[in-house]
Amino acid sequence: MPLQAAEFFAELCLPFHDHTVVGNTYFAAPVPGAPLRLRIDFADTIHADTYGGLRVAVVHPDRGETDAVVLSFLDHGTFHRRDEATDRRPNSKHYATFDKYQLPGRPPWHGAVTTGLRDAIDKYTTVWFPGAWAAHSRSRAIDHAVPMAPGAPTVNAARGR
Repeated sequence: MPLQAAEFFAELCLPFHDHTVVGNTYFAAPVPGAPLRLRIDFADTIHADTYGGLRVAVVHPDRGETDAVVLSFLDHGTFHRRDEATDRRPNSKHYATFDKYQLPGRPPWHGAVTTGLRDAIDKYTTVWFPGAWAAHSRSRAIDHAVPMAPGAPTVNAARGR
């Protein structure tokens, strides 16, 4: 079963315009023209095909990986609501994790709340890519501030109608 990584990373709403998802990995160039890149993968657990967080790494094209950190789903409350609602207990295989198996029509990470992860990625990238997050946020604010033509729909196309 696929992890539906592109959908998961889209749910994170990372602000980097120059990015792509290849397989289960997110790649971004937070600062255009700079050599450092951002790579985000799902972090494995001791159980096969089970993921307990995100591994965020800074990569240089010539020198390889410069730094990396694992942001656990447990530490960032990603599955707290889901686990509480389904009475999953700490120290069990399925607590604060997801695996590649899923119910039809649902992604394997169904129930994830990604706000904590997004905030942690923001803090991490601020260290390695100063100003990149703010620059992208400013450009999004400018995009939203453009006046609409009379009679044009006021709904943000990215959010749907």
